[in-house]
Amino acid sequence: MEKEYDIAIIGSGPGGYVAAIRASQLKLQTVLIERENLGGICLNWGCIPTKALLKSAEVYGSMKHASDFGLNAEKISPDFTKIIERSRKVAEMNSKGVEFLMKKNKIDVVKGNARITGSSLIEVTTDNKKADKIQAKHIIVATGGRPRSIPGIEFDGDKLIEYRKAMSLDTLPKSMVIIGAGAIGVEFAYFYNELGTEITLIEMLDQLLPIEDKEISDILAKSFKKNKITAHTSAKVESVRKKGKGVEVTFSKKENSDTVTAEKALIAIGIQGNWENLGLEELGVTVEKGFIKVNELYQTNIKGIYAIGDIIGPPLLAHVASHEGVICVEKIANITTHPLDYNSIPGCTYCQPQVASIGLTEAKALELGYDIKIGRFPYTASGKARAIGEREGLVKLIFDKKYGELLGAHIIGSEATELIAELGVAKALESTPVELSKIIHAHPTLSEMIMEAAGDALGEAIHI
Repeated sequence: MEKEYDIAIIGSGPGGYVAAIRASQLKLQTVLIERENLGGICLNWGCIPTKALLKSAEVYGSMKHASDFGLNAEKISPDFTKIIERSRKVAEMNSKGVEFLMKKNKIDVVKGNARITGSSLIEVTTDNKKADKIQAKHIIVATGGRPRSIPGIEFDGDKLIEYRKAMSLDTLPKSMVIIGAGAIGVEFAYFYNELGTEITLIEMLDQLLPIEDKEISDILAKSFKKNKITAHTSAKVESVRKKGKGVEVTFSKKENSDTVTAEKALIAIGIQGNWENLGLEELGVTVEKGFIKVNELYQTNIKGIYAIGDIIGPPLLAHVASHEGVICVEKIANITTHPLDYNSIPGCTYCQPQVASIGLTEAKALELGYDIKIGRFPYTASGKARAIGEREGLVKLIFDKKYGELLGAHIIGSEATELIAELGVAKALESTPVELSKIIHAHPTLSEMIMEAAGDALGEAIHI
């Protein structure tokens, strides 16, 4: 069987399926090829189901503090099996939602493993059956990524696990070592710790969430310590080996060495691109450091072949992949599109307290030579934060002193991942601290803290 299309997209994650929908809207005949479930890692094993898990932990944490709100709750305990089941049901609903969107937009979906055999030809096989041949004027690779492992250490799905297995364990482990304190590492550290697992977190760099502002990361570290999460930073893992019914992890800090044992070791040190077995090498598509190299239009060095999302490297974020997909398709359709400002990508971590940011950290702004002024407002000074029992956190805004440009925004605390959107708009519209401090925010809200932090940068904050 051979069909002809304007665009063929390999991979149905938030880059691939969004690109497919935009292509269909532009009246381009489109096919989407997926080897597993529609929605890719994000909807099935990443963004969405992990947030379902984290919500269960958050609710459980709130229930344990019910007496703080004048409520009586006794014999509260997590049902780990049901928590996992709920997460999987949420993922299934989202995958079905993508299936509906494909039908609504009249996008053909082909299940199987794709291999590009020419600049306009794809072969799709399923269970070693005869390949379907798909002809397409343009091919977009959106195959995402997979967990990286430590060299010489292989995941076994039992004691040495990655995030997919961490989302679907049969029983709650008594102890876990998490290697890597990026977003995935700290989210699972919070989740399992809240449910009662003894957590040891090991990070090679000098702070938790290494890409975040250090002041924010320090607040998170204090919160984790208060909640009895043991965190080691500037720590290099020397070995991970199975021992008895668990694992033994040896790591070094400066000149000292230490060993910790646990039931499970979760390795969360990053993502590598899924570029293998697609026929890219044979075609001569350039791959650097495990990611496909593209230009500003997401074209590879081979005419007619494009790539978007995690497969082209950092920032490895679903919302980035979606925007790249839209831009790529609109360029193919030869219509005016929006530029993607990689310096204004919001990043969110959904542990408790939540962490969210956009733009430059304080250290990066200084490194780039900016003369800056900073506005801060603590959650402890917010009436709304006190009312809802969420007094832990900080809003931090970084401005260019000369022109008032918002260079960076960093929030740690309740609903930080929602609050950051206002600052994304403010940055895009080139808002200054004067404008942010004068915009009327409803009272009482957490968003008032943004107004107050802007006022603090001017020396005009009211409530601190």
